[in-house]
Amino acid sequence: MIKAGIFGATGYTGFELAQILQRHPQADIVFATSQSNAGQSLAEVYPTAPDVKLVLGENAPLDEVDVVFLCLPHAAAANTAVTALQANGHVIDLSADFRIKDVAVYEKWYGVTHPAPELLETAVYGLTEFARKELPGAKLVANPGCYPTSVLLALQPILAAGLPITGPIIADSKSGVSGAGRAPKQNTHFVEVANNFSPYNIGRKHRHLPEMEQGIASFSQNVGAPPLIFSPHLLPVPRGILSTIYVSLGGQSNEADIRSLYEETYANEPFVHVLPAGQLASLGHVNHTNRCVMALTLADNTLILTSAIDNLIKGAAGQAVQNMNVVFELEETQGLIS
Repeated sequence: MIKAGIFGATGYTGFELAQILQRHPQADIVFATSQSNAGQSLAEVYPTAPDVKLVLGENAPLDEVDVVFLCLPHAAAANTAVTALQANGHVIDLSADFRIKDVAVYEKWYGVTHPAPELLETAVYGLTEFARKELPGAKLVANPGCYPTSVLLALQPILAAGLPITGPIIADSKSGVSGAGRAPKQNTHFVEVANNFSPYNIGRKHRHLPEMEQGIASFSQNVGAPPLIFSPHLLPVPRGILSTIYVSLGGQSNEADIRSLYEETYANEPFVHVLPAGQLASLGHVNHTNRCVMALTLADNTLILTSAIDNLIKGAAGQAVQNMNVVFELEETQGLIS
C-alpha cells in the first residue's frame, strides 16, 4: 500500500486528488494539509471527500508517507518539495515550480527567485504518455499544467513526425472556471461569469505559454520549433478545457495519412482517444474522467485539432495519480476513469 500525503487539500485540485486516492486500490491517504481549515475533516469542507483530518503544513508527518502531492502556489511548492525530498519520499508537484527547465524563464514569468533551482535538472516533466522511461522511481515529478496537457498531447504526433509547418501554431483554448482556483476573484464570481464568455491574457501573457513552448521544442528536435500563439478564454462552466489548434502545413497534406499517424501514436494509450473522421472533441467526452479526446480536420492545408480534457483530472489530479502509478510501477490505470 502506497502511503500518500496531500498539501493544499482544500483547493479544487486537492479535493479531486483526495477523491481519486480514496478509490485507489493501492493507495492510502495518511495526511492532508490546509492553512485555513486545519483541525477540521476534509469531509467538512467537501461532503463527498474522505474523512481525513486536516493539519497545518508544518505539522505534516513526512516520515510516514511514500509520496506527497503538492497542490500549492508556485514558490511555496518548491520549498515544501525540498523538505519532503529530505525526508526521502517521492514528490509530485502540481504547481509550476519544476515544469520549466530554464530558471531564468521561470523567474521572468513568475516574478520570483526560484527557491530550488538545483532540482530543475532532475525533475521529470510528467506528461505521462511521453515520460514513461523517466518516471519509474523518479523522486520529483513536475505535473504539467492543464492548458499545456491539452495542447501538447494534440501536437506531439505531427511535431515528432517532422511534418513541415508554415507560420505559427495557433492554440485557441477555453477553460471552465475551476481552472482559476478556489480563492475568490471578481472575474470568476458567478454574476461575472454566467451568460458571458471572455478571453484573458491573450498575446504573450499567460504563464502556461513558456511551458508549451518548451514542450513544442522538445517534440521538434529534428526541425525548428514553430512559434506559438496562445489565446485562453474563460467558459461559463465549472470544469473542462477545449483547445482548438490550427496548424498550417507545407507541401501536399493528406488527412487519411495524418489520421493514421495519430491513431498509431495513441493506439495503446488508455487515456488518449482519437475520434473517428467527422467527429469533434467536446467537454462531454471527457469531464469527470482522466481522458484526453482529440479530433482532426484538414481544411485545405490547415490542420484543425480539437483536444478536450477535464482540467481538474487529466489536467491536474488525475494525471498526478497516473504519474504516481508509473513512478511506483503499478498498473497505470488504477484509481482512474478512462
